[in-house]
Amino acid sequence: MVSVAIDGPAGAGKSSLSRKAAEILGFIYVDTGALYRAVGLKFLRLGYDTRLECSVDKILSDTEVDIRFVSGEQRVFLDGEDVTDEIRTPEASMMASAVSAVPLVREYLLDMQRKLAKENNVLMDGRDIGTVVLPDATVKIYLTASAQVRAERRYKELCGKGIQTTFEEVLRDIEKRDYNDMHRKTAPLRKADDAVIADTTDCNIEQSLELILRIIRDGIGIENNVS
Repeated sequence: MVSVAIDGPAGAGKSSLSRKAAEILGFIYVDTGALYRAVGLKFLRLGYDTRLECSVDKILSDTEVDIRFVSGEQRVFLDGEDVTDEIRTPEASMMASAVSAVPLVREYLLDMQRKLAKENNVLMDGRDIGTVVLPDATVKIYLTASAQVRAERRYKELCGKGIQTTFEEVLRDIEKRDYNDMHRKTAPLRKADDAVIADTTDCNIEQSLELILRIIRDGIGIENNVS
Protein backbone atom coordinates (compact mmCIF):
# COMPACT_ATOMS: atom_id res chain seq x y z
CA MET A 1 0.00 0.00 0.00
CA VAL A 2 1.07 3.60 -0.67
CA SER A 3 0.86 6.12 2.15
CA VAL A 4 1.29 9.88 1.86
CA ALA A 5 1.81 11.94 5.03
CA ILE A 6 1.12 15.67 4.88
CA ASP A 7 1.95 17.69 7.99
CA GLY A 8 1.90 21.41 8.61
CA PRO A 9 0.54 24.26 10.72
CA ALA A 10 -3.09 25.35 11.06
CA GLY A 11 -4.61 27.02 8.01
CA ALA A 12 -1.98 25.76 5.57
CA GLY A 13 -4.69 24.20 3.41
CA LYS A 14 -3.88 20.62 4.33
CA SER A 15 -7.48 19.41 4.38
CA SER A 16 -8.69 21.00 1.14
CA LEU A 17 -5.54 20.21 -0.84
CA SER A 18 -5.21 16.69 0.56
CA ARG A 19 -8.83 15.92 -0.22
CA LYS A 20 -8.47 17.05 -3.84
CA ALA A 21 -5.14 15.29 -4.31
CA ALA A 22 -6.51 12.04 -2.90
CA GLU A 23 -9.50 12.22 -5.24
CA ILE A 24 -7.26 12.70 -8.28
CA LEU A 25 -4.91 9.90 -7.23
CA GLY A 26 -7.72 7.53 -6.23
CA PHE A 27 -6.51 7.32 -2.62
CA ILE A 28 -8.50 7.33 0.61
CA TYR A 29 -8.25 10.71 2.30
CA VAL A 30 -7.93 10.74 6.09
CA ASP A 31 -8.28 14.12 7.82
CA THR A 32 -6.73 13.30 11.20
CA GLY A 33 -7.28 16.85 12.42
CA ALA A 34 -11.00 16.20 12.16
CA LEU A 35 -10.63 13.30 14.59
CA TYR A 36 -9.02 15.55 17.20
CA ARG A 37 -11.63 18.22 16.56
CA ALA A 38 -14.35 15.65 17.22
CA VAL A 39 -12.78 14.68 20.53
CA GLY A 40 -12.37 18.38 21.34
CA LEU A 41 -16.02 18.96 20.56
CA LYS A 42 -16.96 16.29 23.08
CA PHE A 43 -15.10 18.19 25.80
CA LEU A 44 -16.65 21.48 24.71
CA ARG A 45 -20.13 19.98 24.91
CA LEU A 46 -19.38 18.75 28.39
CA GLY A 47 -18.48 22.31 29.40
CA TYR A 48 -14.72 22.01 29.74
CA ASP A 49 -12.20 24.63 28.60
CA THR A 50 -8.72 24.08 27.15
CA ARG A 51 -7.22 23.43 30.59
CA LEU A 52 -9.01 20.06 30.50
CA GLU A 53 -9.33 19.85 34.27
CA CYS A 54 -11.20 16.58 34.18
CA SER A 55 -10.79 12.81 34.01
CA VAL A 56 -9.78 12.49 30.36
CA ASP A 57 -9.64 8.69 30.36
CA LYS A 58 -13.14 8.43 31.79
CA ILE A 59 -14.55 10.72 29.09
CA LEU A 60 -12.72 8.84 26.32
CA SER A 61 -14.14 5.55 27.56
CA ASP A 62 -17.58 6.97 26.84
CA THR A 63 -16.67 8.53 23.48
CA GLU A 64 -16.99 7.05 20.00
CA VAL A 65 -15.31 8.78 17.05
CA ASP A 66 -15.75 7.31 13.61
CA ILE A 67 -14.84 8.15 10.01
CA ARG A 68 -17.33 7.13 7.36
CA PHE A 69 -17.12 7.68 3.63
CA VAL A 70 -20.48 8.86 2.31
CA SER A 71 -20.70 9.21 -1.49
CA GLY A 72 -16.90 9.38 -1.60
CA GLU A 73 -16.74 12.12 1.04
CA GLN A 74 -15.23 11.73 4.49
CA ARG A 75 -17.76 12.44 7.25
CA VAL A 76 -16.88 12.52 10.94
CA PHE A 77 -19.21 11.11 13.56
CA LEU A 78 -19.16 11.72 17.30
CA ASP A 79 -21.18 9.28 19.37
CA GLY A 80 -23.22 8.45 16.28
CA GLU A 81 -23.88 12.08 15.25
CA ASP A 82 -22.49 13.62 12.06
CA VAL A 83 -20.42 16.59 13.33
CA THR A 84 -18.43 17.26 10.14
CA ASP A 85 -19.52 20.90 9.96
CA GLU A 86 -19.67 21.67 13.69
CA ILE A 87 -16.03 20.74 14.29
CA ARG A 88 -14.83 23.58 12.03
CA THR A 89 -15.63 26.43 14.43
CA PRO A 90 -12.79 28.46 16.03
CA GLU A 91 -13.76 27.05 19.44
CA ALA A 92 -13.44 23.49 18.19
CA SER A 93 -10.08 24.37 16.63
CA MET A 94 -8.63 25.61 19.91
CA MET A 95 -9.97 22.65 21.84
CA ALA A 96 -8.54 20.29 19.21
CA SER A 97 -5.11 21.79 19.84
CA ALA A 98 -5.57 21.24 23.58
CA VAL A 99 -6.71 17.61 23.40
CA SER A 100 -4.05 16.73 20.82
CA ALA A 101 -1.42 17.48 23.46
CA VAL A 102 -2.86 14.80 25.77
CA PRO A 103 -1.08 11.42 25.35
CA LEU A 104 -4.25 9.46 26.19
CA VAL A 105 -6.12 11.14 23.35
CA ARG A 106 -3.32 10.46 20.87
CA GLU A 107 -3.22 6.79 21.89
CA TYR A 108 -7.00 6.62 21.55
CA LEU A 109 -6.85 7.71 17.89
CA LEU A 110 -3.51 6.22 16.79
CA ASP A 111 -4.71 2.68 16.10
CA MET A 112 -7.59 3.93 13.96
CA GLN A 113 -5.23 5.97 11.79
CA ARG A 114 -2.67 3.20 11.32
CA LYS A 115 -5.34 0.63 10.50
CA LEU A 116 -6.67 2.82 7.69
CA ALA A 117 -3.15 3.17 6.25
CA LYS A 118 -2.48 -0.55 6.47
CA GLU A 119 -5.62 -1.47 4.54
CA ASN A 120 -5.76 1.31 1.90
CA ASN A 121 -3.71 3.62 -0.30
CA VAL A 122 -4.09 6.70 1.87
CA LEU A 123 -3.31 10.37 1.93
CA MET A 124 -3.31 11.42 5.58
CA ASP A 125 -2.83 14.91 6.94
CA GLY A 126 -2.26 16.27 10.42
CA ARG A 127 0.50 17.54 12.71
CA ASP A 128 2.59 14.42 13.36
CA ILE A 129 1.74 12.00 10.55
CA GLY A 130 5.23 11.73 9.09
CA THR A 131 6.98 11.86 12.46
CA VAL A 132 4.77 9.63 14.65
CA VAL A 133 1.66 8.13 13.04
CA LEU A 134 3.21 6.92 9.77
CA PRO A 135 6.99 7.23 10.19
CA ASP A 136 7.51 4.87 7.22
CA ALA A 137 5.14 6.71 4.86
CA THR A 138 5.99 6.41 1.16
CA VAL A 139 5.92 10.19 0.70
CA LYS A 140 6.16 12.90 3.35
CA ILE A 141 5.28 16.56 2.78
CA TYR A 142 5.51 19.53 5.14
CA LEU A 143 2.89 21.97 3.86
CA THR A 144 3.17 25.54 5.09
CA ALA A 145 2.58 29.23 4.33
CA SER A 146 3.05 32.50 6.21
CA ALA A 147 0.80 33.10 9.22
CA GLN A 148 -0.73 36.15 7.52
CA VAL A 149 -1.68 34.21 4.39
CA ARG A 150 -3.00 31.27 6.40
CA ALA A 151 -5.17 33.62 8.47
CA GLU A 152 -6.53 35.28 5.33
CA ARG A 153 -7.50 31.90 3.87
CA ARG A 154 -9.12 30.69 7.10
CA TYR A 155 -11.01 33.97 7.54
CA LYS A 156 -12.51 33.72 4.04
CA GLU A 157 -13.44 30.07 4.69
CA LEU A 158 -15.22 30.90 7.96
CA CYS A 159 -17.05 33.87 6.44
CA GLY A 160 -18.20 31.65 3.59
CA LYS A 161 -19.75 29.32 6.14
CA GLY A 162 -21.52 32.18 7.89
CA ILE A 163 -19.33 32.00 11.01
CA GLN A 164 -19.00 35.43 12.66
CA THR A 165 -15.40 36.42 13.42
CA THR A 166 -12.75 39.00 12.49
CA PHE A 167 -9.47 38.66 10.64
CA GLU A 168 -7.59 39.78 13.75
CA GLU A 169 -9.22 37.05 15.83
CA VAL A 170 -8.40 34.41 13.23
CA LEU A 171 -4.77 35.55 13.04
CA ARG A 172 -4.42 35.44 16.83
CA ASP A 173 -5.90 31.94 16.86
CA ILE A 174 -3.51 30.82 14.11
CA GLU A 175 -0.46 32.20 15.92
CA LYS A 176 -1.56 30.76 19.26
CA ARG A 177 -2.23 27.36 17.77
CA ASP A 178 1.14 27.40 15.98
CA TYR A 179 2.88 28.01 19.30
CA ASN A 180 0.86 25.36 21.13
CA ASP A 181 1.35 22.74 18.42
CA MET A 182 5.10 23.33 18.12
CA HIS A 183 5.78 23.43 21.86
CA ARG A 184 3.60 20.63 23.20
CA LYS A 185 5.46 17.81 24.96
CA THR A 186 3.71 15.01 23.06
CA ALA A 187 4.36 14.73 19.30
CA PRO A 188 5.01 18.44 18.62
CA LEU A 189 4.52 19.80 15.12
CA ARG A 190 7.79 19.64 13.20
CA LYS A 191 9.04 18.73 9.77
CA ALA A 192 10.11 15.10 9.42
CA ASP A 193 13.76 14.80 8.41
CA ASP A 194 12.82 13.17 5.10
CA ALA A 195 9.81 15.39 4.30
CA VAL A 196 9.66 17.70 1.29
CA ILE A 197 8.72 21.31 2.14
CA ALA A 198 5.82 22.75 0.15
CA ASP A 199 5.48 26.49 0.84
CA THR A 200 2.27 27.84 -0.73
CA THR A 201 2.52 31.44 0.50
CA ASP A 202 2.64 32.76 -3.06
CA CYS A 203 0.44 30.07 -4.64
CA ASN A 204 -3.26 29.98 -5.42
CA ILE A 205 -5.26 26.78 -4.92
CA GLU A 206 -4.53 25.42 -8.39
CA GLN A 207 -0.80 26.07 -8.07
CA SER A 208 -0.72 24.56 -4.59
CA LEU A 209 -2.51 21.43 -5.78
CA GLU A 210 -0.13 21.08 -8.72
CA LEU A 211 2.83 21.36 -6.33
CA ILE A 212 1.46 18.69 -3.98
CA LEU A 213 0.67 16.29 -6.81
CA ARG A 214 4.13 16.77 -8.33
CA ILE A 215 5.82 15.90 -5.04
CA ILE A 216 3.63 12.84 -4.51
CA ARG A 217 4.02 11.54 -8.05
CA ASP A 218 7.78 12.06 -7.92
CA GLY A 219 7.83 10.12 -4.66
CA ILE A 220 5.88 7.13 -5.96
CA GLY A 221 7.28 7.23 -9.48
CA ILE A 222 4.30 8.05 -11.70
CA GLU A 223 3.82 10.70 -14.39
CA ASN A 224 3.06 14.25 -13.34
CA ASN A 225 -0.26 15.19 -14.90
CA VAL A 226 -2.66 17.12 -12.62
CA SER A 227 -5.84 15.62 -14.04
